[in-house]
Amino acid sequence: MTDEDYMREALTLAANARGRTSPNPLVGAVVVKNDRIVGAGWHRKAGTPHAEVHALRMAGDLAKGATLYVSLEPCSHQGRTGPCAVAVRDAGIRRVVIAMQDSNPKVAGQGISLLREAGIEVVCGVMEAEARALNAFYLTWMEKGRPYILLKTAMTLDGKIQTATGESRWITGEPARQRVHAWRDVYDSILVGIGTVLADDPSLTTRLPAGAGRNPLRVILDSGARTPLTAKAVTDGAAPTLIVVSEAAPAERIEALKAAGSEVIVCGKTRVDIARLLQELAKRDIVSVLLEGGATVNFAFLEAGLVDAVAAFIAPKLVGGETALTPVGGRGIGSLADAVALTDVTMEAVGEDVLLCGRVRR
Repeated sequence: MTDEDYMREALTLAANARGRTSPNPLVGAVVVKNDRIVGAGWHRKAGTPHAEVHALRMAGDLAKGATLYVSLEPCSHQGRTGPCAVAVRDAGIRRVVIAMQDSNPKVAGQGISLLREAGIEVVCGVMEAEARALNAFYLTWMEKGRPYILLKTAMTLDGKIQTATGESRWITGEPARQRVHAWRDVYDSILVGIGTVLADDPSLTTRLPAGAGRNPLRVILDSGARTPLTAKAVTDGAAPTLIVVSEAAPAERIEALKAAGSEVIVCGKTRVDIARLLQELAKRDIVSVLLEGGATVNFAFLEAGLVDAVAAFIAPKLVGGETALTPVGGRGIGSLADAVALTDVTMEAVGEDVLLCGRVRR
């Protein structure tokens, strides 16, 4: 087997913990000796042993003289757990193959330097593109100082997110809705605007078979603090709710929402400043946002250049209506040359619907 084959195994192991390691990255590791995997592991949750430690513990004495494959540079600093680079050195590993250097300034090549200074051969950059894609949440948080944002929408074949009378449930079928719940399970937060709350009163929770899944933080953009005190996101207690208002919001409404159990923060003078909000979320170790907004909110994020990827479900239905909303509203983009373009586009059938996904081209 090649370095790529063993690194692919490390990346597969890392993916086992999707949605469970935040704000830490997804990391997998395998120890190989005499062309045989003798140790393997992945990071399961922030504050618990890292992937390298699990793999080295499994390998035991067989780690001496072996090769370690790890999907991210071993850490070199003391956090909630000890420095992995030191553990690798002390285990007697002869060669370390790394997919990518860590963007965390506390590491940023220092783990690699520590290993090389100990006389260990280090190879970096094996399957780096795959490793970066796996840790898109973490890397966006580290490199841009904000959460990764996926804009999710569902529309009819003629591009409507509701009928002319405002009906929007359900555009897509059950398989598509289950896919969205699977995404909610791995994202740190789900964000909507006040319009969605007033129109649909959504729960914004994860509903997977047999009650499985983790509920993300619910974030509501509500400049005027108009969220009803009876809204499900306020009253159900299923997950924490953060309501983001402007300085123009009535003080009595803010206090009422707080008394009802929601956290309320002020971002912006007359309207919510979304860039400032994302910085606040990043400070709270929120590294990913599932944007399920309406037309106005979607355009605001796209116009600000804050969307990283788009997932659009297209249902085989036609509803028409000049006033029926489309997924992206606002003032729009005047020139096709300035349109938000997607790259690495994929398409798949999800039940009777089609799912189109792509990264926003920078």
